[in-house]
Amino acid sequence: MSDLYLKFVNTSVGKSTVSTLGLPSPVVLKRWQRTDQPFIEGDVLVGAAANPRAAGVVGSVLATSPANVYHASGNDRLADSAKAGSKARPLAIDGSIDQRFSALVFDASGIKDTADLRALYDFFHPVIRKLAGNGRVLVIGQDPDTCRKPAQAASQRALEGFVRSVGKEVGRKGATANLIWIAPNAEERIDSSLRFFLSPRSAYVDGQVVKIGKSDIDTKAPKSSAPLAGKTALVTGAARGIGAAIAETLARDGANVVVLDIPAAADDLNAVAQRIGGKPLSCDITDAAAPAQIANFMEKQENGIDMVVHNAGITRDKTLGNMPEHFWDMAIAVNLTAEELIDEELLKRKLIRDNGRIVCVSSISGIAGNFGQTNYATSKSGVIGYVESMARSLKNGITINAVAPGFIETQMTAAMPFTMREAGRRMNSLSQGGHPVDVAETIGWYCHPQSSGVTGNVVRVCGQSLIGK
Repeated sequence: MSDLYLKFVNTSVGKSTVSTLGLPSPVVLKRWQRTDQPFIEGDVLVGAAANPRAAGVVGSVLATSPANVYHASGNDRLADSAKAGSKARPLAIDGSIDQRFSALVFDASGIKDTADLRALYDFFHPVIRKLAGNGRVLVIGQDPDTCRKPAQAASQRALEGFVRSVGKEVGRKGATANLIWIAPNAEERIDSSLRFFLSPRSAYVDGQVVKIGKSDIDTKAPKSSAPLAGKTALVTGAARGIGAAIAETLARDGANVVVLDIPAAADDLNAVAQRIGGKPLSCDITDAAAPAQIANFMEKQENGIDMVVHNAGITRDKTLGNMPEHFWDMAIAVNLTAEELIDEELLKRKLIRDNGRIVCVSSISGIAGNFGQTNYATSKSGVIGYVESMARSLKNGITINAVAPGFIETQMTAAMPFTMREAGRRMNSLSQGGHPVDVAETIGWYCHPQSSGVTGNVVRVCGQSLIGK
């Protein structure tokens, strides 16, 4: 469903009206447009606190883009910003800055105590108002769980509050702010994450924290326009909406995609498969024979699988006291149990290849809860627990992560009452709903061959919704 308010406020009359009335004025988000589009363009400013661990990698990745890269200078606390590399030109960050930056990237991984946090202010204070519309703020720190001293852990955890607050400040211009926490010696694993969070692919991902760990899997940089070439993906619930967008995005990135949905959706499923050059598989994932049926198909038709995306899900909303038992049972079976059983079968038969990817679709309802959705929220919270536990046990470079969509413009949200729909759209830092492709792009990043250090994460695709955390 089209967001008429968003269209209106981006006209000359609309801008004047909302300014007079003090209403939200969301900016149209720039999303990925073409396969040969650079991940970042324009002017990019890199800064670093003392003893940064990732600045050199950041500089190297940015050097592969057409962006004009600068590093902060003129401040002793930021002297190590020069470690961004020789291709980053020095720029004194004072009141005379003329640039409008498409991205501000800060390496805070070297911050050891609370006094060092002053480097955040020294870097961002002079330039935050120079961030362009649809710009990106990205901070890189060390995972607090890996810090040996309490002062260091406190300082690194402080980055989360900083980034979430910045996201709320810059969201009015369609800009986002996110945080990457790296484990010791994992800085070389941030390439795909840098490219995602600085690009239009992450348009609706805001105020999020991602942990990147070490990985024993080394992969060559894939072709940028088709990073998933030669890979096979399975997407459940793919007949329409978010599932169809996921299938289309993975196919766009080069994957051979098997799309799965219930037999009743066969016509829509076949249309998606034909559109992307994939293969349809009609199956009720709650059937006891479904895990073996799926595994047999993947073994015989594809000789294995590289990516499993558990998107299939249902809602059966009722307040707990009015909920019939089959509503409860169906939500748990589809949204949670089926995922566990399918993975168990695929892993038991060793059909998921090395450096494979498992991605589960949760929801902000599973994080914050929701009125009339005890069954749905229970299942989606269970998905998060499943991902976090499985991440500790998977081997051979196989990763597992989750996305938790917020308000996404789909047929389901279009059917909501007007007031609830408008509240869902506006109650986030970007003051608008997301698109199915926003969820799909996040999954594409998880599935990237060089995202081997990204596992056990739950990223909300919600424009930094005010609901949840």
